[in-house]
Amino acid sequence: MIVTDKQKIEEILTRGVEEIFEKENLIKKLQSGKQLRIKLGIDPTGPRIHIGRAFQFWKLKAFQEMGHKIVLIIGDFTAQIGDASDKQAMRKVLSEKEINGNLKSYLSQIGKILDLKKVEVRYNSEWFKKMKIKDFVTLQMIFTAQQTIQRRNFKERWDEGKPIGLHELDYPLFQGYDSVMVKADVEIGGSDQLFNLQAGREIQKYFKQNQQDIMTSKMLNGLDGRKMSTSWGNIIAILDEPADMFGKVMSMKDELIDEYFELTTKLSESEITEVKKSSANPRDIKARLAKEIVSIYHGEKAAEMAEEEFNKVHRDREVPTDMPVFETDKKEYFLPDLLCDTKMAPSKNEAKRLVEAGAVDIDDKTEKDWKKPVEVKDGMIIKVGSRKFIKIKII
Repeated sequence: MIVTDKQKIEEILTRGVEEIFEKENLIKKLQSGKQLRIKLGIDPTGPRIHIGRAFQFWKLKAFQEMGHKIVLIIGDFTAQIGDASDKQAMRKVLSEKEINGNLKSYLSQIGKILDLKKVEVRYNSEWFKKMKIKDFVTLQMIFTAQQTIQRRNFKERWDEGKPIGLHELDYPLFQGYDSVMVKADVEIGGSDQLFNLQAGREIQKYFKQNQQDIMTSKMLNGLDGRKMSTSWGNIIAILDEPADMFGKVMSMKDELIDEYFELTTKLSESEITEVKKSSANPRDIKARLAKEIVSIYHGEKAAEMAEEEFNKVHRDREVPTDMPVFETDKKEYFLPDLLCDTKMAPSKNEAKRLVEAGAVDIDDKTEKDWKKPVEVKDGMIIKVGSRKFIKIKII
């Protein structure tokens, strides 16, 4: 049975939504009682799905609960090309091996939100690996070079003399053709995806299909203030451990609080309005936000434990209850080597930078000389930044 409740339709079309094309047509469809095919495409460009991307899955969840058919396109072919919608330079080309590795846990992550038994999952290599050159050229004929090159990020790269790959210009054609292959009634995507979504409408029109309506969502900023992106590493992943997830939320900028409440929690609009009006300390508001997010993916008990652990470390200045242990038989260590071997730093250069910045503590004492050998002791605790801890065990 399809739910046609006007209030639910209004909520699904407004919260976190940037733009709808064509809105009146979509409202009529949703009120008609007909089951719609709601499409979302996702390229496995990394192994972990972040909570900014998860917002679109929660939007799909709302459509699913209203009785509509969710069509999930896994871009195992298009991931090799890479969507350039938000990129200021050509992105690294992924191999099939890398893509398959990223795909291993994708559905289990998405299954934390959607009822996968009711989802139509398609992989776009299914049709693109069979596509003939003449059919691809036909797709290219639907658009002009001017249409694609005038996209904001391409225009900026063109004006700055940065290279633009021909394969990047073709990406909207591939995404649009996905809509033809699954006969999408509606496609959801981020606001940066608008051109790609509109390409789907044009290609459907060419193939004499009904044109899909479009819904674009607001973009969630990452921890550094830029758009949350796996490529930039500024993400909170839905698979992050509760304590890590809680700590990441607490580390973000205060000005991001409002958008995170809207795009990453299940609080009602009235509850969010109360939060915005609150005169509470931003730290306390972020703590509530962190608990809301952790509860969604790990449950209330895990959220409470994560808060207790955070307070223990950052308020009470105690060491974490559980921390990783690094075993070694060395009695002396060159500090950059120690930080790399314990995985506390990704490289020796970064290790040196962290030490010089005063971000490395050994047994509560800040180390600022990376050239000095470190005497390794059993039970020694190394802290990097505010969230990374490791205990040394001599074997």
